[in-house]
Amino acid sequence: MKACSAIRSSELFFLPRRAFSLSRMQLSFAGYPFFCRAKFAESGTNDSLSLRVVPPTLLAAEKEEAKAVLTLFLKKCGLSNAVAVRTIKKSEDFIDHLVSRLHSVHKSWYLVGRELTTLEIRDALIPYLESLQEEHGDILVDVVENFPNPPDKDRSLLPATLHNPDFDVKRTKALARVSGIGPAGTLPGHIPYLIELGIDLEQIKGITRRFPAFAYYSLEGKIKPVVEFLLDLGVPKSDIPTILNKRPQLCGISLSENLIPTMKFLEGLGLDKKQWAKVIYRFPALLTYSRQKVKIVVDFLTEMGLSEESIGKVLTRCPNIVSYSVEDKLRPTAEYFCSLGVDVAVLLHRCPQAFGLSIDANLKPLTEFFLGKGYSMEEVGTMISRYGALYTFSLSDNLIPKWDFFLTMDYPSSELVKFPQFFGYSLEGRIKPRCAYVKKSGVKLLLNQMLSLSDENLHKAIERKMKNGLNGIGSETASSSSDHRLGAEQ
Repeated sequence: MKACSAIRSSELFFLPRRAFSLSRMQLSFAGYPFFCRAKFAESGTNDSLSLRVVPPTLLAAEKEEAKAVLTLFLKKCGLSNAVAVRTIKKSEDFIDHLVSRLHSVHKSWYLVGRELTTLEIRDALIPYLESLQEEHGDILVDVVENFPNPPDKDRSLLPATLHNPDFDVKRTKALARVSGIGPAGTLPGHIPYLIELGIDLEQIKGITRRFPAFAYYSLEGKIKPVVEFLLDLGVPKSDIPTILNKRPQLCGISLSENLIPTMKFLEGLGLDKKQWAKVIYRFPALLTYSRQKVKIVVDFLTEMGLSEESIGKVLTRCPNIVSYSVEDKLRPTAEYFCSLGVDVAVLLHRCPQAFGLSIDANLKPLTEFFLGKGYSMEEVGTMISRYGALYTFSLSDNLIPKWDFFLTMDYPSSELVKFPQFFGYSLEGRIKPRCAYVKKSGVKLLLNQMLSLSDENLHKAIERKMKNGLNGIGSETASSSSDHRLGAEQ
């Protein structure tokens, strides 16, 4: 297999300032006494909550935001930028813990599909980080780096002054500027403009706290040209506040020297220029990455066997793939799927989101789940090859409940190898009602017929079976893909 044979080649990888690698997650958080149990109880946090109550693309973006919040917090605590970055790289499990906490605190919002803003993420995480700093003081860095294992308090610790006067002064001045309480006593020209766009003053302050340079961007020279550029691309005005909240750095990038050339470069790789509005809304950071960084990821996709057309579709559907480290994330994930006998190029084309998952926390537990149910490694590989989204589902919230119900459906386990899409349908909204309807009719259908046929065609298939007196599993296959209406649960 071409992709598998190419996986172990090495590449030079340059990491942009904010593009930290999304690494292997470790979700067994509960039961470690050195964290603030009282504060957990007050907030109702349940650290066992699956990180995949949101789509993988959104999860990746939230991890980046959590890293940004933690980086700024560590710098506020007195760490230099270099030390803060090194700490972030050693704190993979703690980053996952922050995202898990975020999902626990705002679980009801995720269930209705509401995406958190950058400001809301910051407001949810900063108080928690401050409580940890209050509790652990000078050993906070060790707490973060060693999570979930308690640090050895006897060993020498990184020296860290708990205040960063330079950053505090910069942030205070920036906040005063956007609040109109500086020496001039008036708001800078870009603040009323941003408010008119739909970004309220508190959101502007939130952006400024994270990124003080935003307070000094000129209206005519920086912000307005970028906003008009986005509007010309078809971005709805209502989406501009979310985009600027996610990536205020966009306003500091030159249109002629950076943004437009980067767009042309990406279009040359096959990214659908008609989809720019959606792509930027999903992942505005895409336009802030260097062409060198993008090229490294594109070269990897080519190495895996993807055609130019497929690469363009991958970048359009999953633009945040360019934020992943090739050597720390993409290549190890490709190796893992190869070990299951999966065609990596096909999987990348069908479900690039799967490559944003953690091997240890997401992929291996699902593989072990199926192996534990009696499936062979080859059968597991066949299932993921046939349904790339399979591994993006939650083990506890999706696979286990549906597996338990499947055992009551009187199908052989081989049916799931033939039709792993079973796990993409809603248990309450599709599987149970369809199963009851077919069972009541007294006939037996293939699993894919029962779930993927339209209501009309399902009724016809049952009538045909009853007319012919066929009560065993029939030989018909489900009708064309136009009849397939998956109720996938992300």
